[in-house]
Amino acid sequence: MSQTAPTAPEHERSDLRRYLTARVVSVAGSLVAAVALPVLVYRLTGSPAWTAAIATAEALPYLLFGLVAGALADRVDRRRLMVGVDLACGAVLAGIPLAWWAEVLTPWQVLGTAVAVQTGFVFFDAANFGALPTLVGPDRITAAFSTLYGATTVVELVVPPLAGLAVATLAPAGLLSVTALTAVASALLIRSVAGSLSPGPGSRAPTRILADVREGLALLLRNPVVRTLTLVGTTQAVAGGAWLAMTVPWADRVLGIRADGDARLGLLFACWGVGGLAAARLVPRLSERWGGARLALAGLPVSLACAVAVVSATHWVPALLAATAFGAAYSTVVLNAVTYRLQVTPEHARARVSTTARMLSWGLGTPAGAALAGVVATTPAGPRGGLAAGAAVLAAGVALAWLTPPLRRAARG
Repeated sequence: MSQTAPTAPEHERSDLRRYLTARVVSVAGSLVAAVALPVLVYRLTGSPAWTAAIATAEALPYLLFGLVAGALADRVDRRRLMVGVDLACGAVLAGIPLAWWAEVLTPWQVLGTAVAVQTGFVFFDAANFGALPTLVGPDRITAAFSTLYGATTVVELVVPPLAGLAVATLAPAGLLSVTALTAVASALLIRSVAGSLSPGPGSRAPTRILADVREGLALLLRNPVVRTLTLVGTTQAVAGGAWLAMTVPWADRVLGIRADGDARLGLLFACWGVGGLAAARLVPRLSERWGGARLALAGLPVSLACAVAVVSATHWVPALLAATAFGAAYSTVVLNAVTYRLQVTPEHARARVSTTARMLSWGLGTPAGAALAGVVATTPAGPRGGLAAGAAVLAAGVALAWLTPPLRRAARG
């Protein structure tokens, strides 16, 4: 915690600890769901297309609601919004284990739950983008987000293999009760934060919500570096969506890691967390030394090379190594883009600008990548071809980044 607030008063450090703990608890529950939902639907259907549908459904709400969520989070009490979303998501998630125990669970309920919970996450995430900078102040944004990213990636390192082991021996539907409980715990922790998570009264003139949406779009489009990083981030999100959609069927059909009873599946899910932890430690140093634009230009081709290595792997050991490297490169690009964007955006508009960017990357790129991979996986190319399709789109994004003059000029400066 000293990295984030070495000179902050004790009450501010206490608030930050509560906030970070809430996010860690929430992410832990989300990771359990991320492992359990695709395994659950694959067991119910045996279909790569259904697992791709889950990945698509989990990302699509950002495209549908991202702009409105960002504008709303900049004008309402962020604490109340985050607490309400957590409690609602916990209630929805509890429906899956109840339906499973009643023996009435269907793939459509799993799909509907994924859509509902992810819709709630869009509004929570919008509030989070504005809440954490407000809590820590402008001078500690990069350190705070890196600390948060590091803490959550430690969870990403530990939880997925444990969840993978659990689904190998237990019913994945039952594990979702854990996610419901973590949502409630997150709500209680957010509620206990004493410091402000929203701008003070009178910090901005009252406006209509559509005007707020337009301002968020304008701020994003006005900065050529932020605009380019957002567009390129969308192509990277396509590759990430393909990975999310194809992990379970690729492991089953290419690597020989079965979705039922194979502990190696947990190791595969942990790879992204290992890579993310490395990125969280490296990004603050690399960003300070190189700057955000230069780090983006360097990180994108590395991310592409790692994605190609994943596609090329046919044995589970090199596949784990390649997936870990891909997670590190992917997370470096994402974290660098997020912190750069927050640094150049006015405080009153951070939620809107951030959710607009996430709408294009996570909301558009991820479901597009999942859908593309799902379609390709139904051909003779199979899940491996689905991963390759996502990497091909990322290659176009790397070319766009290196051919964009404002980004290259910013990197030289």
